[in-house]
Amino acid sequence: MLLVLTAALAGLAPPALAADKTLTVSYTCSGGPFSNASLSVPVVVPDSATGTFDAEWAIPPLTLRTAATAATQVQVNGKLVVNGGTHADLVATGASVAAGATSATASTVTSQVTVTSTTEVTVKPSTETGSLKLSLASAPNDVTSCTTSSTQGVTVTVGPGGGDTTGGDIVLYTCKPTSGAEQEVDVKVTLTLPTTNPAPGQQFTIGWKGVYESGAELEAPNGLPTTGLKMYAYASISGLTGLTSATGVGELSGVTVGQPIPLPASVDMKTTSQQAGTATVKPASINFGLQPTSPLIECEPDNSDLLKTYTLTIGAGGSTSTPTPTTTTTPTPTPTPTPTDDDPADEPSADESRTPKDGVATGAGGTAGPDGRLFVLTGSALVLAAGVGGLLLRRRTARP
Repeated sequence: MLLVLTAALAGLAPPALAADKTLTVSYTCSGGPFSNASLSVPVVVPDSATGTFDAEWAIPPLTLRTAATAATQVQVNGKLVVNGGTHADLVATGASVAAGATSATASTVTSQVTVTSTTEVTVKPSTETGSLKLSLASAPNDVTSCTTSSTQGVTVTVGPGGGDTTGGDIVLYTCKPTSGAEQEVDVKVTLTLPTTNPAPGQQFTIGWKGVYESGAELEAPNGLPTTGLKMYAYASISGLTGLTSATGVGELSGVTVGQPIPLPASVDMKTTSQQAGTATVKPASINFGLQPTSPLIECEPDNSDLLKTYTLTIGAGGSTSTPTPTTTTTPTPTPTPTPTDDDPADEPSADESRTPKDGVATGAGGTAGPDGRLFVLTGSALVLAAGVGGLLLRRRTARP
């Protein structure tokens, strides 16, 4: 009876997740801002993969020789030797370092391997001097150089291997349909960040790829539309004011009630940051429906705190774009309207000159004092009075 019960419980257990492999590299370090003389760095790769996969470097806690003068981050550069593929050298920022801090916490940074073999890929440490370099992002030229003599490697099988076709993390989702029972769904999710740092105000894309873990797929419940259905993918972004998420949509086809809902091959999630700085990105919800505001199935991650994070940098260190030239326009002077005789507001003040209509400039003219015609009339009156006075005088003289 006990054996039967044990067998039954085993049948209900969740499927085993594809095992990752760990390459632990021992480094000897010297110089630079960190005083660690030796470091043991685990590098985790998937058991199997196709296309590309991530190599996750677990950087241990670090000790600074002197306290940090400003808030910054640990800058990590690293090399690996890959047979059956190519490795893009690690260039990433890790743990944050507060101003005045004398240490940095452990962090995980990620590089990428591209598969070229059809059978297997072997990942080994690079024995090149300074194959691991550590610095502070605020002082990148002051480098702690780390070297290893280890040549031991790990092998990644080329192929799906238990449903795992990509690198990334397994996200444990609880999916709630608008009708029907909740479902526990496991998706291995890989995010791809921009290859160059976007500028503030520039829209950028975060790529989403996911594949179900075998036996933990999302099944289409009764009543779910089988045509026009879409999946809406979200990424969580933290560390930058005003930027919390990126979102994208993928078209779905071949949906059948009672069967696993096919996931899109990839989704481009887009967003824009108005601030420069460094943010942390990780997978978030996935929803299914006909419209983003009316999801028919909502899937929320249960293990969000355990998911690996990706570093996103806005502004500093990105490619420099040619600025759009700004055309400077010389303003055209606004002509002064010609005053009209009907508008008293246009009358000039006492210290202004005015050009008479239909005439040339004559200086102060009539605005400087009494009109000249007054003097003419006054003179004429005086002459006339003198004449009259003279006649009267003559008449008075001639009278006996």
